[in-house]
Amino acid sequence: MRLVIAEDSVILREGMVELLTARGCEVLATAGDADELLAAVAEHTPDVAVVDIRMPPTHTDEGIRAAVQLRTDHPGVGVLVFSQHAEPSWAARLLAGEASGVGYLLKERVAATADFVEALRRVAAGGVALDPEIVRRMLNNGTSPLERLTPREREVLDLMAQGHSNRSIAGLLCISERSVEKHAASVFGKLDLPMTDADNRRVKAVLAYLQEVRP
Repeated sequence: MRLVIAEDSVILREGMVELLTARGCEVLATAGDADELLAAVAEHTPDVAVVDIRMPPTHTDEGIRAAVQLRTDHPGVGVLVFSQHAEPSWAARLLAGEASGVGYLLKERVAATADFVEALRRVAAGGVALDPEIVRRMLNNGTSPLERLTPREREVLDLMAQGHSNRSIAGLLCISERSVEKHAASVFGKLDLPMTDADNRRVKAVLAYLQEVRP
């Protein structure tokens, strides 16, 4: 897996390079600000760009703006935002449009390098990796049509947004895979999602609540 890492903290950036290289990842380039990130991705076309949010010069939302631009300019490159800030509006901006090959993880909640690498692989493969805390805040801020969902349907949607398969959701909720499929179908119906392939409906279900809090 080929990576570009954007992180303004030199110590954290170098630490990530060392840890990910030890796990078999190839770090093609690192960047300390958004402009360097955009240039590095244009030059190397990595599988995934790892992006901090608050970077120079203002340390506000440079990273998220760069991440959104990457998703437009390089749709084949996965984008994983890795930040200490859990902001629903930023997540909504990141996931607007075609929500595939994208992730948003919180630095303090990644307990193991293996989990981080797994999230990177999921994003590189076109999947979605969202920290449960981000998902919780999205759901808590939800309004109609999310209010149509039952508590169990919201649990299923929560786990969908974290990138779990139906089989994984079934195991976590201690229900059958068939029950998960029924709950998912109900979620799709209540969110007025048209019949398309299953993967697209799952992605659009996640977008349905994230976009409601987009500024």
